[in-house]
Amino acid sequence: MKFDLEQLKKEHKTSYFALEYERLLGEEEKVLEMIKEDASLRDLADEEILNIKFQKDAIERQLEEMAKSEQEEEEFPNEIILEVRAGAGGDEASLFAWELSHMYERFSEINNWSWKILNESLSSAGGYKEVSVEVRGKDVYKLLRFETGVHRVQRIPSTEKNGRIHTSTASVAVLPLKKKTTIVINPADIEIEYSRSGGAGGQNVNKVETAVRLIHKPTGEDVRCTTERTQLGNREKAMMMLTSKLQMIKDEEDAKKYSGDRKSQIGTNDRSEKIRTYNFPQDRVTDHRIKQSWSNIPGIMEGNINKIIEALSSGVVGDEEDAE
Repeated sequence: MKFDLEQLKKEHKTSYFALEYERLLGEEEKVLEMIKEDASLRDLADEEILNIKFQKDAIERQLEEMAKSEQEEEEFPNEIILEVRAGAGGDEASLFAWELSHMYERFSEINNWSWKILNESLSSAGGYKEVSVEVRGKDVYKLLRFETGVHRVQRIPSTEKNGRIHTSTASVAVLPLKKKTTIVINPADIEIEYSRSGGAGGQNVNKVETAVRLIHKPTGEDVRCTTERTQLGNREKAMMMLTSKLQMIKDEEDAKKYSGDRKSQIGTNDRSEKIRTYNFPQDRVTDHRIKQSWSNIPGIMEGNINKIIEALSSGVVGDEEDAE
């Protein structure tokens, strides 16, 4: 057997199979001993050994399938943190950030994924300065992994009197929540701030400092979680967010070092990379990495982004010029 039985016995998912396999090995050993003592029982023993082998092979196949599934889930976890932040463009950028978040929320509903806001900061215009969301569901990271980067919008704002087209941006970061991570955070490197959670309604709102903000001093990266009921719950969730963010930074650095070897990736998944333009006057969305465009912006902003996701997953580069 190519598996480590002792290790498998320690794992909750595989302990039963490991113990059953160990039992079969014991049975097999007894049958072989029986043949040594009485050669006339060989025919009966051969039949029993064949039956044991059949059972052992079945267990090995199950363990292989479980290992393959676990490896795939590690590469493409079914849980992510989605961050959307307004970039250049003031109120218009914050409104666009809200629209992007809404687009992903609708796409999540279409795919039956769960959507939980961990932290949000609203602008005076009603858009998002930033929002962090926990999204869970089958293939969530596999489908959304190429959304990381700068998204650009070109349109005429409702407040624009002269009909000029304005350009604004918002950044998106897709942080996979992996069970195994190479990031080790020194507690001494973390600064913790507590504050009162914002929110509408309820007598207990804003009375207890349950909101938690973590600052990673070496990098300056920070995360904030406000939606859990307790300070401990928010701190644990914030630590998970921070670990994922630091892992993404490391992955970005590694991607730049070995970009020539990453044939399965489009670009570097760098948060500073301009990846897509949403041109409202021309009803056109263009992804600059694969140089493809799609129409029907209203539908796209309502979560109908399957065609874009599929094109990015296939990695096929089109012939269309990169729209500026």
